[in-house]
Amino acid sequence: MTLWRSHAHRVMAYALRHVDRDTAQDVVSETFLVAWRRLAAVPDDPLPWLLVVARNTIANQRRSGHRQERLAAELERFRQIAEPAAAAEVLVTERAAVLAELAALTDKEREALLLVAWDGLPPKHAAKVAGCSLPAFHVRLTRARRRLRASLEADPLPRPEPVPSIGGTA
Repeated sequence: MTLWRSHAHRVMAYALRHVDRDTAQDVVSETFLVAWRRLAAVPDDPLPWLLVVARNTIANQRRSGHRQERLAAELERFRQIAEPAAAAEVLVTERAAVLAELAALTDKEREALLLVAWDGLPPKHAAKVAGCSLPAFHVRLTRARRRLRASLEADPLPRPEPVPSIGGTA
């Protein structure tokens, strides 16, 4: 029960980046079912292990023939999130701009960046979750950071316009 309370939300966040909400709930359920069945194999630091199980569960589902549909849905979801509402505050606009830039990264680059930045994994653990060597992961992460930085420098985030003072004095 402690394992679930401590890590279910992180596994769900990971799954939501890869599949739709309904499928993500299935992935989380299956991940913790595997953990329960293999409780003796769960390491002291279980999050990377759980994320690997979640990754494998997702890969198994994709091999079942729905890979192209899910990928198209995920990209559409990123596009919808990235479109700001007309009356949105600057913070929402900035968030949308960053999400749009994340969506422009390759899948592997985005995965590397999110494993480190959002899931808080050190590169050593993130490389295991990503299924690659540590040097390959560092290359992915460096490229992702470089592309994101260059993209944001080329098209900086919108800044709020000054609000006129009340009372007419300047």
